[in-house]
Amino acid sequence: MAWGESKVWRRGERQVDFYRRLLADAVERPQRRSQQKRLIKPEEMPWELSPHGLLKHMINEEMDTLVDTIDIYMQVLPPGSRSGKHRHFAEEGFYVVEGAGYDLHWDCDVEADEQGWRWNVPAEPQRFEWKAGDVVYIPPATIHQHFNAASGRPARIISATNRVYKWSGLNNLEQLENAPEYDSGISLRELLSAVDFQVVR
Repeated sequence: MAWGESKVWRRGERQVDFYRRLLADAVERPQRRSQQKRLIKPEEMPWELSPHGLLKHMINEEMDTLVDTIDIYMQVLPPGSRSGKHRHFAEEGFYVVEGAGYDLHWDCDVEADEQGWRWNVPAEPQRFEWKAGDVVYIPPATIHQHFNAASGRPARIISATNRVYKWSGLNNLEQLENAPEYDSGISLRELLSAVDFQVVR
C-alpha cells in the first residue's frame, strides 16, 4: 500500500535546528575568522610535557588561529633522551632545527574488518639518521620514535601533521611508549630549566 511506511517514518518528536545553525555559521564565520590570529607570538604558544615528550604547540586546533587543517609543534629532546613511541594515520613531516639523532620507523600494514583494525608490524624497524637542516617524512600508520644521539645538548624538531585524517574518522593516535621525562615525575618548569642549562653550557 502506498505510503504504508508512514507508520514508521512519522515516529519521533525530537526537534533540532541543525540546518538553521549551519546557515548562521555561514553568515557569522567571516566575522569570527577576521578576529582569529594570523600571527602567533612565542609567548602565545603553550608548552606541554606530554606522553610523547616536551612540546611547544605552535599551531593547534585548540588555539585561536585561522589554521583549519594542520597542527604544528616544536619538540625538544633532552640530551641522550628520546620521544615517546606512537602511530597514527596522519602523515607527518618534521624539520630538524638543531642537534643530531635518529628515528626508528616501523612501516605497518593495516587490515580492517567488522572486528576493527589489525596492524601488521615488521619485526625490525628502519633507522634514519638526522641532523640540523634535515627533513624527515613519516608515512601514514608508521610507528615512530625520535632519539637524541648527543649526550651534551638537546635536539629540537618542528613537526607538522594534517587534521583531515581525524575529521575523516581516522583519529587512531595510539601511544605505545611514553617519553622518559613524562614518566619521571619531573615538572615542566624543572625540565625547561634543565634544557635551558644544557643550551647555554
